[in-house]
Amino acid sequence: MEHIGRYSFREYLKVVEGFHGSQAPGLILGGIMVDYALSRIEPGILFDSICETAACLPDAIQLLTPCTIGNGWLKVIDLGLFALSLYDKHRGEGLRVFVDPAKLRDWNEISDWLYKLKSKKEQDKDRLLAQMEQAGRSVLSLRPIKIKPQYLGRTGKGAIADCPQCGEPYPIRDGALCLACQGKSPYMGK
Repeated sequence: MEHIGRYSFREYLKVVEGFHGSQAPGLILGGIMVDYALSRIEPGILFDSICETAACLPDAIQLLTPCTIGNGWLKVIDLGLFALSLYDKHRGEGLRVFVDPAKLRDWNEISDWLYKLKSKKEQDKDRLLAQMEQAGRSVLSLRPIKIKPQYLGRTGKGAIADCPQCGEPYPIRDGALCLACQGKSPYMGK
């Protein structure tokens, strides 16, 4: 793997470390996946992305595409699968990239990492990253997809009002009270 996006493999490792805090294998393989999808999507297409895991892979999408959680072009639908899709934001047609188990036979470190057969302490991280660099796209598969209509476009917040209980602004589509006051807050006491 010579390049991941506009970066050499070694440059990408440094970018990942600066962004994520470490050279996370999921972000490295994720970069290879994003690069593969980008190489196959039609030039000039305005695209959105779906990431099928919340771990590491969304960071690769945000580093290498204009799709971010903040701008709404990246949706994380945590299916527990290490896969992503890039698709035409209007038509919903695109490509899904995933790690193909049938292609992992010759890449034991990648397989052990993906299937959690070794703890982080037991993993040989240098060997794992070397295998990812050597394997590149060869451990991936790509297939055309069509996005369900309910996943196309952005959903706005709608009208905003002050919550009658806590006084903070919230989308009134959430009900008579903000979601926190409805008991959905992760915090104790709210």
